Amino acid sequence: MIEVVAELSRGPVFLAGEALECVVTVTNPLPPTATSASSEALAWASAQIHCQFHASESRVVLPPPDSSQPDVQPDSQTVFLPHRDSYSEVLPIEGPPSFRGQSVKYVYKLTIGCQRVNSPITLLRVPLRVLVLTGLQDVRFPQDEAVAPSSPFLEEDEGGKKDSWLAELAGERLMAATSCRSLHLYNISDGRGKVGTFGIFKSVYRLGEDVVGTLNLGEGTVACLQFSVSLQTEERVQPEYQRRRGAGGALSVSHVTHARHQESCLHTTRTSFSLPIPLSSSPGFCTAVVSLKWQLHFEFVTSREPGLVLLPPMEQSEPATWTGPEQVPVDTFSWELPIKVLPTSPTLASYAVPGPSTSTITI
Repeated sequence: MIEVVAELSRGPVFLAGEALECVVTVTNPLPPTATSASSEALAWASAQIHCQFHASESRVVLPPPDSSQPDVQPDSQTVFLPHRDSYSEVLPIEGPPSFRGQSVKYVYKLTIGCQRVNSPITLLRVPLRVLVLTGLQDVRFPQDEAVAPSSPFLEEDEGGKKDSWLAELAGERLMAATSCRSLHLYNISDGRGKVGTFGIFKSVYRLGEDVVGTLNLGEGTVACLQFSVSLQTEERVQPEYQRRRGAGGALSVSHVTHARHQESCLHTTRTSFSLPIPLSSSPGFCTAVVSLKWQLHFEFVTSREPGLVLLPPMEQSEPATWTGPEQVPVDTFSWELPIKVLPTSPTLASYAVPGPSTSTITI
């Protein structure tokens, strides 16, 4: 019996362009009474990173595969060398992010293949999550040692320096893009007048942040009875890959709600909400097959009666019982506000991945 253990020491989440390093341990556990003749021999072992693409046949039409492009990489990039104790490979910076949608799925796995002498091949699959930050593929690693961040007390190889530099650059770009705050105001109106004013301090966020907004209904001329706001993602298949439905050719679009706030707001002057962006969700992206965008989806319920008042009179000469109206004629309308959601640091995103970063198989 041979036991193979694969461990991602830094966690299962990586940034596209970083080097994935997996420590692979191959042992031959034997009972105390076993002899050297009882040991097993490992014929070979290899490792490779895969991005599996899955498409819904009811939503996506894909062209036939191109047989002229073999799905093979050079041996120097795919073979695991046991004497080095670990497997290291740079994740392609131009690849798609990890995503599990209703139309398509992009699933990353580290596959370790091994074979015992005179036994069938066994595969160990280690799940990964890859985050993509647009724009990093256009940046080159600095060659000047004075520019590249380094420590004189640590021995780093060229790959380690590049990874630390890439992570630092990604952190700086994320901080610069999401730290800018400026109040944006939007007037909300229906066909009969102004309902209120919505305020938000920024439109670019990172995974794990909260979307905070305020709603001022005191300035409205139309009474708002209730409102709800949902944090949604919109998954849209690109036109050339859409499966047509009927003569009209409906678009392959699906929405997923990640957080929602609902409030009854008659006689409310000002209110606010906070919607958390899950660490486990996917940031916005666009590939040749599908695009993912984030938005705030508002739904308002307004009264058709001008100057609606549903409070009992303040002054009465005699005690009386007051009851509100059983029915109120209302109108409903919706509004979408696009926002941008970027990835976060792989270390922070790892907290959203349950379970250990170690996989084991026995052959």
